[in-house]
Amino acid sequence: MLWVDKYRPKTLDQVIVHQEIAENLKKLVTEQDCPHLLFYGPSGSGKKTLIMALLRQIFGTSAEKVKVENRTWKIDAGSRTIDLELTTLSSTNHVELSPSDVGFQDRYIVQEIIKEMAKNRPIDTKGKKGYKVLVLNEVDKLSREAQHSLRRTMEKYSASCRLILCCNSSSKVTEAIRSRCLNVRINAPKEEQIVKVLEFIGKKEGLQLPPGFAARIADKSNRSLRRAILSFETCRVQQYPFSSNQAIPPMDWEEYVSEICSDIMREQSPKRLFQVRGKLYELLINCIPPEIILKKLLSELLKKLDEELKHEVCHWAAYYEHRMRMGQKAIFHLEAFVAKFMSIYKAFLIATFG
Repeated sequence: MLWVDKYRPKTLDQVIVHQEIAENLKKLVTEQDCPHLLFYGPSGSGKKTLIMALLRQIFGTSAEKVKVENRTWKIDAGSRTIDLELTTLSSTNHVELSPSDVGFQDRYIVQEIIKEMAKNRPIDTKGKKGYKVLVLNEVDKLSREAQHSLRRTMEKYSASCRLILCCNSSSKVTEAIRSRCLNVRINAPKEEQIVKVLEFIGKKEGLQLPPGFAARIADKSNRSLRRAILSFETCRVQQYPFSSNQAIPPMDWEEYVSEICSDIMREQSPKRLFQVRGKLYELLINCIPPEIILKKLLSELLKKLDEELKHEVCHWAAYYEHRMRMGQKAIFHLEAFVAKFMSIYKAFLIATFG
């Protein structure tokens, strides 16, 4: 088992990084009636960990007994019936899913599953009607229609169903949804907090850490706790005992993006664009989010560019990121950005060196 999973806090009491938020969540639960919640903050900051610890606080150990299902819903969409397939994680008291996985048909999933959950309302041991919790991931990626339909269903079924929404950016969630939830901002952990967690894991694993070693991993982690723990485990696999000047390896996918970047800078041609497309596909198949690929690609390209080009390249990266969010196929927009960059860079080379 990866250390990221092995040392994930199971309860709110075990949380090391966001202790104050964990305490506030505990108070919420003791008041018996939990409101709808919206957790937002950067990737790798610990949103999911807090949500799972909260579910355990509410429902006890039954929240851990989850089953993964590939479910198909038959949706009546006016003149035709659509089959929508989605993977869900569920226990007796909660269901977790990412409606954005079905693209622009996400509104049907939001409507159907909340209705279904509200019907199968649990009754607790004291005979009172309890409530189920629906955890929705990546709410910021939901279409406008899905967000409107989510708002309506939140109101209609609030007696039997609590929503825990999770996203990276709350600005992409409509005001109507934000105002119906208790908003919980999960900041990226500070480097000293990451060091504390790494030292805790090192102690549990019986490892000797050279002075400053954990701090170097924290520094390279970009304030992502998940990433820091993965890097720590990679270092352990590559070399132990640790040495004080041991290299902290970058993530495989980041090296791959750097490679793509070098390819683009070396040659600007349709043939090269075709090769780059294959590599971008490879990253997407391995579940690297397209916006993260674009961001990393941009930062790598900017390191190698003249000042006069940086502004224009940033403009086109923002343009294609926006297009990517509105569209369906991320590969089109990533490839379009690369093609645009190639044309700008080639024109610059011709103008400069003739």
